Amino acid sequence: MTADAATDLFEEHRPVLTGVAYRMLGRIADAEDVVQEAWLRWSAADRARVREPPAYLVRITTRLAVDRLRHLRSRREAYPGPWLPEPLVTDFGPAVPDTAERAVLADSVSFAVLVVLESLSPLERAVFVLREAFGFPYAEIAAALDRTEAAVRQLGGRARRHVEERRPRYVVDPAERRDLTERFLAAAAGGAIEPLLALLAPDVRLVGDSGGKAKGPRRIIETADKVGRFLFAVAGELDPAGELRVVELNGAPAVVYFVGGKADAVFQIEVGQGVIQCAYIIRNPDKLAVLSAP
Repeated sequence: MTADAATDLFEEHRPVLTGVAYRMLGRIADAEDVVQEAWLRWSAADRARVREPPAYLVRITTRLAVDRLRHLRSRREAYPGPWLPEPLVTDFGPAVPDTAERAVLADSVSFAVLVVLESLSPLERAVFVLREAFGFPYAEIAAALDRTEAAVRQLGGRARRHVEERRPRYVVDPAERRDLTERFLAAAAGGAIEPLLALLAPDVRLVGDSGGKAKGPRRIIETADKVGRFLFAVAGELDPAGELRVVELNGAPAVVYFVGGKADAVFQIEVGQGVIQCAYIIRNPDKLAVLSAP
């Protein structure tokens, strides 16, 4: 294989490799670092001996991501307040035309699922991502992780049960979520708290991630009254010169608040039974840098 052909093949598979790495790590910069390291190893490999290049690329990317995740664990355990993944602009484009496949990909990068994946071991997370998000056969996953197929099936079953027990149990309707997002914006800007409270489930939760670098809740806020009053207060503090935009992030509509062309906050909701069940706010500037206004 020529150097140009090797480059073309890697670029063809880069979206999948980046997708695997992001779902493993939850940060775009970490995912890109892993994919860059995979490229360096691919460049230096004896490619004549690689029988299945796509599987080889996924294998080295997965192993690198597992190693990096193990390294990141100690830092995340000391993270100030709740941890949320770095927002990812999602546009699956014509390469993923099937509605069911789009739904699987969108769900696998949702804040709710990525937060649950944080509680898995690195190997469990790798099996779950490769199997549930990308549909890789267990035999290929076993080769990628240097484990037996039986061990990988066991890891996958344990990871799947763990995720199913902890993920939201309501079915997400994309149109309903967008409608509620827009209604939330209107209610927050309306100057009265009652319309905002009407959009919240009684046991709604608000998870904020400021990383200790911006104003935001350091603990999860619960109940409609507390969440509603917090959000109403936040809406009242917005700079009139700022701009609110609805952008698709992590497979669902989100509100991005820009000030001076820079993203200052991201707000996204989980919807069920016609009301907001959970809200996420990200204000950590390190996680918002990729969302600068064009």
